[in-house]
Amino acid sequence: MPRISPFRGLVFDAAVAGPLDHVTAPPYDVISDGHRLDYLATSPFSVVHLDLAEGNEDPTHPGSRYARAAHLLEDWERAGALVRSPEPAYYAYEMAFSLDGADRVVRGLVCAMELEPWGGGVIPHERTMDGPVQDRLRLLRATATHLSAVYGTIVGPCEPLARMLSSAAEQPAPFTAVDEQGVTHRMWPVAPVEELTSSLANEPLMIADGHHRYTTALRYRDERHATDGSGPWDSVLTLVVDTAAEQLPVLPFHRLQRSGTPPSALGSDDRTREVADLATALACCSDDEVTIATITVEDGATRYRSLSLSGQPPAVRALHAELLRDLEADGLLRYVPDATTADAAVRRGEAAAAFLLPPTTPDRIREVIERGERLPQKATYFWPKPRTGMVMMPLAPPPAASTS
Repeated sequence: MPRISPFRGLVFDAAVAGPLDHVTAPPYDVISDGHRLDYLATSPFSVVHLDLAEGNEDPTHPGSRYARAAHLLEDWERAGALVRSPEPAYYAYEMAFSLDGADRVVRGLVCAMELEPWGGGVIPHERTMDGPVQDRLRLLRATATHLSAVYGTIVGPCEPLARMLSSAAEQPAPFTAVDEQGVTHRMWPVAPVEELTSSLANEPLMIADGHHRYTTALRYRDERHATDGSGPWDSVLTLVVDTAAEQLPVLPFHRLQRSGTPPSALGSDDRTREVADLATALACCSDDEVTIATITVEDGATRYRSLSLSGQPPAVRALHAELLRDLEADGLLRYVPDATTADAAVRRGEAAAAFLLPPTTPDRIREVIERGERLPQKATYFWPKPRTGMVMMPLAPPPAASTS
């Protein structure tokens, strides 16, 4: 993977900003409009005031949301709500959670990772769209700060990384937050270790979450090179997780067909089987068997079916190849990580159909990449996700002290 380095992190001071539970948030692209308003109301220092700021959408307007985010960021640092670490450091990061009745932990390293074009040491698995990249680029131009980490995985095992993370986790964590889903996030600054950098040098990094953010960072770097040459914009804030040491849940993004007639295969194909309810439909989903479930409303009744697909796993790729390619091209798909949300949307008539998918694995995603292929947009939902605002990476000097 590209060279990693420590950096001077920008972190909240809880004594000024309040508990990290209230000022950190999930990544911007999983926050609904309703939840966005909730975060904004929770605290005047919520990172959502930066990541999804209110204001005019025109970046040239003095009252744009991008300008507002930049002003807030400077104000918070001047007020001491945000502080920079005195020396460059790595950050050990831990997410503790319960899944399927079992307590689990995922640990990784937050670092500055040198940017390089896609396809070398940094491997994508999903397609990106220009709209979200343009939005993130405007925000990055205004704030000159990486607000949240790209989430990347290596095959491993990397013993120096495992030792560093284990040693850090034995100490009390100076940064702790519990999120809305009960996940406990803990973080420790750790001193740079040259052995770690050399051990990771030959490990390709697969982007698990943050394809748009990585693409944004590449474009921003190229812009800055044209005017300023090399600098801190040559790196991107990254969480590195070793899949040999950590069991990463890879949950699905379910698909909703916004409108129109559902594919005919949902009702008449001999590969379909009607089932009783949502729970049974979800139980039918299998990545190994390449089986999904569907929800439709027909003659006023909600119908749940399992559907066996042809092709190789992961099931999401087979689903798009077989049924959803045209719907995706026409912009008729929505993506939701919660099956009950998908069910409710169909029942209320807000969607023509739902397509429920099974979890998959990092290894299965890598198999797709090694075949020279990519997955559709929003193909995977790596969970839990690192918390936006636990540590940020500034690319510019601290703001000047206020003269007022």
